[in-house]
Amino acid sequence: MVRKRRVIWSLTAQADRKAILNYWKKRNKSSVYPKKLRQTINHIIQQLLSQPHIGAELTKHIRKKTVNDYLIIYEFNDEVLLILSIFDTRQNPDKLDKYFL
Repeated sequence: MVRKRRVIWSLTAQADRKAILNYWKKRNKSSVYPKKLRQTINHIIQQLLSQPHIGAELTKHIRKKTVNDYLIIYEFNDEVLLILSIFDTRQNPDKLDKYFL
């Protein structure tokens, strides 16, 4: 029997997602785009649950999947898809180093 992989959001990823969605809500003075972005992120995560290798490899254990201007940084095993961060690609890329230490 094949066990279904489950999603776990790190505290960093939860904070990233909240900050991104709040930013767009305040910037646009509307919740339309944040809702669409959340749906897009959730759709990609559903894909990653069944096909986690579709993301590009950052290190031996960490992968990334691009969603609009964001990277979903994650790792996985047979039981868990761990979302480490949602990284805005318009930031300084050196900030990604924290995932490789």
